Amino acid sequence: MTRVLAPLGGLLLALGLFVASRGLDDVAREGTLGPGFWPRLVLGGLALACLGKLAAAWRDRRRSGAAPLPPISRGRLAAAIALILLYVLAAPFVGFALATVVFIAVFMTLAGARSPVAIAVNALGGTVVLLYTFVKLVYLPLPKGAGAFETLTLALYRALRLF
Repeated sequence: MTRVLAPLGGLLLALGLFVASRGLDDVAREGTLGPGFWPRLVLGGLALACLGKLAAAWRDRRRSGAAPLPPISRGRLAAAIALILLYVLAAPFVGFALATVVFIAVFMTLAGARSPVAIAVNALGGTVVLLYTFVKLVYLPLPKGAGAFETLTLALYRALRLF
């Protein structure tokens, strides 16, 4: 029962916030994504993730002799939280692209990924997908960094034909 409380709470929170975000698009111009688009997209993703976790808990409950979950490492959890905060603080100075590559690689390592090739492919590929999504499809200005980091980001944008 305790395995379903957190995903069920997350699902209820996501649905409640989704409903509460209805009024965010009242100020949007016609033909543009309103200010409520991204929060609702994230809340939809949270709801889907919680539904997936609920389904996994249901499936595990039906299996006999399921292995108990390993205990949560408080040190890794604290490091992951610190990494998220550091990412948010560093992105304006080093640029979204570099901050994201480093963030994904370190986060995967903290989560237990061992293969350097898999980490590199996910960090680089994930960053490129995010860059194309935000810069090319949504026209969202991302932090380019300061000084040499801005020059590096602009060179990367040119190489990826983002502008």
